[in-house]
Amino acid sequence: MGKSEEDLLRSIAARRTVFWGSALAVAAGLTLHSTVHLDAEAAPSPAEEETRVDPATSIEFPTKMKIQSRTPLPTFTLMGVGVRTVSFLGIKVYSVGFYADLNDPKLDVPEDATPEEKIEYIVRNRACVLRIIPTRSTSYSHLRDGFMRALQARQLLCRQRGQLTPDEELAIQSPLRKLKSMFPNTPLAKHSPLDILITAPSPKQPRTLIVRDLGSVQNDWLATEFVLTYFEGKGISPPLKESVVEYVKTHL
Repeated sequence: MGKSEEDLLRSIAARRTVFWGSALAVAAGLTLHSTVHLDAEAAPSPAEEETRVDPATSIEFPTKMKIQSRTPLPTFTLMGVGVRTVSFLGIKVYSVGFYADLNDPKLDVPEDATPEEKIEYIVRNRACVLRIIPTRSTSYSHLRDGFMRALQARQLLCRQRGQLTPDEELAIQSPLRKLKSMFPNTPLAKHSPLDILITAPSPKQPRTLIVRDLGSVQNDWLATEFVLTYFEGKGISPPLKESVVEYVKTHL
C-alpha cells in the first residue's frame, strides 16, 4: 500500500470517529438545534469478523457492532436480520439488521412477557441500531418516503390506542419535519450500509435518533417509535421480526 493510500485510510478513520462523536455530543445535550453531518459508516473491529447472512439476499451482517466515537458507545448485538420487499412482485429493496445493547446485567427483561413485549421493552430501554443495506441502487429520498409513511401510520395507531395526546402529536411535528429534511435527493449505492442509531433513554435529555452521514434529531417519541415500526404487526420486514422473535425465544 502506497503512502497516499495510507494517508487516505487514516483520514477516513478519523472522520468516522468525528461523525459519531459529533452526533453523540448532540445526544449529550450540547446543542439541540444544530445540524450534524455524518461522514462515514461505523468502523469495523475484530469483533465484527463473525457474520450472519440474510438468506433472502446473501447480504452479511456482523454479529457484533462496535461504533467508534469520542463518546463511548456499547457493543451492539445482532438480534435478527430480514429483507424488506415492496409491491405484489416482491421486489427486494434492502436487508435490515436489528442490533441492541444487551450488555447491561440490569437489562431485566420481564421473564413472563411475550416475545413481542420483550422486543418492545428492549427498544424502549436500550440503545439500538438498525443497519439498512440496499439490495440495489436506490436513493435517500426513496428510503425517506418509506420511513415517513411508516411514522404517519404509527402516529395514527398511537392516537387510536390513546398513547398520543393532541399536545404530544403537535410537539412531534417539528422533529418529524427535521427528520424528513435530513434526507437528500441523492443516490445510495447498492450494498452501502445506512446505520440508524437511537440512544438509550436518559432523565437529562430526550432520546436522539442519529442517521449516519445525514444528522440527528432529539425526540423521545420519534426515536422510539421509529424502531418500533419495524415490529408492529408483521413488521416493515416480516422476516426481520420473525428472526428477532426467534432470538428472543432462545436467548431471553
